[in-house]
Amino acid sequence: MKKDRPHSCAIRIIGLGNGMRGDDAVGLLAARRIRQEVGDCVEVIEAEMAGVDLIDLMKGAHSVMLIDAARSRQAPGTIHRLDASAGPIGSQMFPRSSHALGTVDALELARAMGVLPATVIVYGVEVDNTEAGQPLSPLVATALDEVVARIVQECEAHHA
Repeated sequence: MKKDRPHSCAIRIIGLGNGMRGDDAVGLLAARRIRQEVGDCVEVIEAEMAGVDLIDLMKGAHSVMLIDAARSRQAPGTIHRLDASAGPIGSQMFPRSSHALGTVDALELARAMGVLPATVIVYGVEVDNTEAGQPLSPLVATALDEVVARIVQECEAHHA
């Protein structure tokens, strides 16, 4: 996990997941690809099994975009875009998983503590196979391409 945080970045992107569990790595892989495409105008963090550390990773940012595996029983590869700054996003999409504290729990704890950034957008990618040692499933690999393109486009629009 990178701890260096340039203060000039308007947007902080945090990819969440477990790199060893198939589709659960989608947030980490998205962050890695976004870092290659956006350059220095956006800060990108890969956070493996962040849990409560997510609060610290968001600290000081004005706008945060999170990318995580979603499990709401919709079709694998479905992409959700939720505005967590507007209110709770609901744990039915991001139930407790391989993270010690789920994404929703960490966001709500940050909200209760008064440290939730002004804008928090959560991208969830519906997963299929999260067995240890598996690669991304084909539908999630396709969704990875799309979510990266959408986030890069949002970042470019923000800097236009």
